[in-house]
Amino acid sequence: MTKIECILRPGKLEDVKEAINNYGIHGMTVTQVIGCGLQKGRTEVYRGTEYSINLLPKIKVEMIIPDKDVDEIIKLLVEAAQTGEIGDGKIFTSKIDNAIRIRTGEMGEAAI
Repeated sequence: MTKIECILRPGKLEDVKEAINNYGIHGMTVTQVIGCGLQKGRTEVYRGTEYSINLLPKIKVEMIIPDKDVDEIIKLLVEAAQTGEIGDGKIFTSKIDNAIRIRTGEMGEAAI
């Protein structure tokens, strides 16, 4: 099993959810986060004073999927989230040793 963490623009969440659901993956965790990378934030003027806002709102989508689906899911995520501009986000993958469904005790891929 593989965990995919995807940091993306808030406006792209619906596109990503639709792409993943159409593929047949229905389990995901979505979190509102703030952060910065190459985008480096922006400056704004409030009451005549300039402020640097270097942490921007982003969405973090996490899902655990079977290893056989990883390449296809990453391709779908890139297609759904990409605008071509700095700040589109990042995708991280990591191996998962086990998963346990608390309600039933199922383990491994049966639990996801």
